[in-house]
Amino acid sequence: MRKVGIPLILSILVLGSTLSGCFGNEEKGVEEIEAEPEFGAYSVVAPIDTGINVYHARFTLNETLPDWLLEGLGVTMWCNLTQNGTWQERYEADLSSCWDVITSSDIVYFPGTRIIGTTPDDDTDIPILDDPADGHGTAVTGAVLDANPNAIIFFVEGFSDAAVLAAANQPLVDVITTSFGPIGSVPVPGIEDATRVAVVEKNKVHTGASDNTPSPAIQDSTAGPPWSIGISGYAEEDDDQKETMSGSYPDIAADWTQVLPNHDDTNGYHETSGTSFATPRTAGILSLVLTQLRELGSDMGSGASENRNGMLVNSTNLSVSNSLLRDALNLSAWYPSFSTWDPTSGTMPISPVAPCSQVGWGVVNMSNVEPIYNHLAGFESMPSRPADVVACMEANQAIREAYWGD
Repeated sequence: MRKVGIPLILSILVLGSTLSGCFGNEEKGVEEIEAEPEFGAYSVVAPIDTGINVYHARFTLNETLPDWLLEGLGVTMWCNLTQNGTWQERYEADLSSCWDVITSSDIVYFPGTRIIGTTPDDDTDIPILDDPADGHGTAVTGAVLDANPNAIIFFVEGFSDAAVLAAANQPLVDVITTSFGPIGSVPVPGIEDATRVAVVEKNKVHTGASDNTPSPAIQDSTAGPPWSIGISGYAEEDDDQKETMSGSYPDIAADWTQVLPNHDDTNGYHETSGTSFATPRTAGILSLVLTQLRELGSDMGSGASENRNGMLVNSTNLSVSNSLLRDALNLSAWYPSFSTWDPTSGTMPISPVAPCSQVGWGVVNMSNVEPIYNHLAGFESMPSRPADVVACMEANQAIREAYWGD
């Protein structure tokens, strides 16, 4: 089930019964291969979703990714995309050389873009590419790049454990982001077993969307597991309050409304809203911080494999783990003032009493990047959160651990 972005006019499009609304000398392993100095520090984000419009200008890259990176990500096939004509004309021109020959075992690089993609499940009409009737995955990936324009995208099409594991088992992937789950955060099994592998066993970061209802996020199989960072939404452009149609008691709240790329043309954009987009925006923010810290530490690798000591940043003078990054994210979050609430906006005012029950640790947007970076770099430590906030979120974590397991 998928949480689908809702337009500002608050209409809801139901796409199917399985999708929910979304408002050295020794031979080295690929994990050890480092980037050439000219490529620099980088980060890899894995959105898992409907597909991606590889023809859109938002995803272009005016260089070819280095062979060591493509090898590290397991690339089996290159698709050279047609560069002229409408979306439909380009798609049709590439059918015989690309879309009709991709299999579920292929990992495909699209030269001229920042995208490596795969579809581990066979039940898709067009592998990797966002289907003409959809568009969710294209928008989700756009939200990642709005936060970190230099992110490398390892896109996985699908809504299954297999899709999540395809990203989890890629050693160079840093952050996995998912914006699908049970409608209304109904407490049913989902992808939690696979996200646990990604985070607990593979040391990656997982951002998961809460539902586009006020339902608590704790029991949501995407946002609720304690190893995942559950994300709801806040009205960043209006009165800086909680979006009413957004999960409650998550880890954090992030930008609800964004302008994101279209799935069926080559350069158009649309405005859309939902936790589906707040979540990848957060993934992009974390990816950006990782890139900056790697640059600082001259760490030209990615991922958190055993060969990197399980560290997302692994250099002589700077090491950052999943838990340190998450702690810094929590420290950086903030609560908007109740005084900015507009009763006509349709938002829920941030309560001065236990705001954690609404937006968790608080709001995270691009303003959080600098304090997170400075804190983890050791330049300027962020202060501890107030005792009541810590107690509230420790209770949140305890409930989640009891429900989902440690």
